[in-house]
Amino acid sequence: MTTVARVVLDSPLPQLDRLFDYRVPAEHEDTCVPGVRVKVPLRTGARMSDAYVIEVVEDGPGAPGGAFPGELSAIETLVSPVPVLAPEIWTLARAVADRAAGVASDVLRLAVPTRQVRVEKAWLARDPDHVPPPVEAPAVTGYGPGVLEGILTANQRAAVAAIPHPVQLPAPPPADAEAEAPADAPADPAWVPGWALTLAEAAARTLATERSAVIAVPDFRDLTDLERALHALVPAERVVRFDAKQSNGQRAKALLQARTHPVVAIGNRTAMYAPATDLGLIAMWDDGDASFIEPRAPYVHTRDVALVRAAQSGAALLFLSHARSTDVQRLVELHWLDDVTPLRAAVPKVIPTAQQVSAEGFAAQARIPSSAWRAAREASRTGPVLVQVANPGFGTGLVCADCGERAHCRVCGGPLGSPTHGAVPQCRFCGALAAGYRCPTCGGGKLKAVGQGAQRTADELGRAFPGTRIIVADGSRPIDEVPARPAVVVATRGAEPSTPGGYACVLLLDGEKMLGREGLRVQEEVLRFWTNAAAKGAPGAEAYLVGIGGSLATAMALWRLDTPAHDELVDRRELMFPPAVRVATLTGTEEAVTAAVEALGEAPVGPVLGPVPVDDPVPGTVRAIVRFPYAHGTEVAATLKAEVIRRSSTRRVLPGGNRRRAAPTLRARLDDAEPFAEV
Repeated sequence: MTTVARVVLDSPLPQLDRLFDYRVPAEHEDTCVPGVRVKVPLRTGARMSDAYVIEVVEDGPGAPGGAFPGELSAIETLVSPVPVLAPEIWTLARAVADRAAGVASDVLRLAVPTRQVRVEKAWLARDPDHVPPPVEAPAVTGYGPGVLEGILTANQRAAVAAIPHPVQLPAPPPADAEAEAPADAPADPAWVPGWALTLAEAAARTLATERSAVIAVPDFRDLTDLERALHALVPAERVVRFDAKQSNGQRAKALLQARTHPVVAIGNRTAMYAPATDLGLIAMWDDGDASFIEPRAPYVHTRDVALVRAAQSGAALLFLSHARSTDVQRLVELHWLDDVTPLRAAVPKVIPTAQQVSAEGFAAQARIPSSAWRAAREASRTGPVLVQVANPGFGTGLVCADCGERAHCRVCGGPLGSPTHGAVPQCRFCGALAAGYRCPTCGGGKLKAVGQGAQRTADELGRAFPGTRIIVADGSRPIDEVPARPAVVVATRGAEPSTPGGYACVLLLDGEKMLGREGLRVQEEVLRFWTNAAAKGAPGAEAYLVGIGGSLATAMALWRLDTPAHDELVDRRELMFPPAVRVATLTGTEEAVTAAVEALGEAPVGPVLGPVPVDDPVPGTVRAIVRFPYAHGTEVAATLKAEVIRRSSTRRVLPGGNRRRAAPTLRARLDDAEPFAEV
């Protein structure tokens, strides 16, 4: 009998996206186990490829499946005896790639960090008898006795409306003398957002049963809040991070720690691929955030990864948010997710100001109505006030002071902006400086700012609130937390810092500007920005929605945030736009795109959009958008992948002695958000 390893190659080529059989040399039979890294020869052995062992079988007379009739090539090198690819992660990667008509190795690059020898040696030298500290099972507060506890126990699925204000943490558990607290652990874990405590309590209950939990959040601010809440309930040893700020060594250490004993794995997109010992809970906070869209192939949204993994593992699944995404709303209306709301929590007192009289003086320049200005002035005497604006910088754009012509970059043609008052103009697209700018229309050399960014708003508020500290928080000046002292915090959407106990007042400016953008998901994105900012207010604090009326203002005032998601989903069904249907974007030559559409047969549910020319380095590139029902997803993905493989396998070598192959004539991307994004 011959020992055979079935491996997946680390290759982006779709025609190599399958398992290959290699003979295991006698010296590696004891250490060649599923999950280890190996190097294997390709074709004549002149080229080596990295690979992961997926399974080890016996091949020979009487073996299941019969013997391979030819002679198998042998594994060249066993890179490491440490199994870094857990079986459930391979199953997940295979399913995610198949769902997106992608390649499994692309998913594995997201799931498994590069090899770290020092980390592997430390893991091999660990004490195998070490028992991590136990965890007590807390109640999940705010949702009624046994509501979320029952969902966790029965491994059910739910869309959970988050508690819309900060909450105070319980006293932390006694410190374990042997456990090291993280170096970046916060010093004062007194307050966190309501959603963070809910997820921490749910994870702690799961961990108390010696099952793992995986939680994904959009960015570093949310990760800090979640980690703070977990450290109050769970020993630090039982919490591991997977995020973009980590080095490869830190990620490799976290991966092996998660494979050793049950933990709570937290992080951004990559956390959903964390291995888990007996997975009991999968959760996401604010799944509508654009940060969850994977920018690399196969471009799968983290929410879809969570859905696939929940179906495979049978774990409980929770989607927490303030403003529900239309994707989650669809699953609620299909009764696939339970709809869970908190008890009568103190919801933000949202006051629309569309019909109110404008303020005067500096408050009017800062776009603040009179009632909102009076409330903010009074609140700023006792605590911080949050002012949300749409754009960073001093102004949203620059125009010629003489003729009013919009100023554009001389390098790329993008709009010019000014980060601060008096600063050298800078392109918002490429970042090029525009010193000595001259208007191409009139030759004028003076520019003036139009619109109001965060810095200009802060300058005007400084005059409207004399003697009050003004703080600016945006992408270039990230701030995690501000003290609970009198101040006015001007923050761009999504960059709002937290404050202990919550803000005394919240002003939501530039609503019309944010809603004026074009894109399929603009309304739900703006609602997310508003609700997440309003939820940073203290219980009972007033939040002023400036200049907005209609159904969105009503939903905010009543805090009935499922209504806009339902109305939006109804419109999407009529238009046959996602998430009412799935879409596939086909890009390539017109002949290849047309052939791929014809290969789908009867699967599309509506007229194919396109093909239309697109801006691409390859001349003659077109794009078509195919819409199809969820029930046809497996069929469509398999058909499109077969077309991509057929086109990739027949690519010719470029002429003139260049050994590079021509660009692929067909690219397929499922659930592509780009054609429906902001334009």
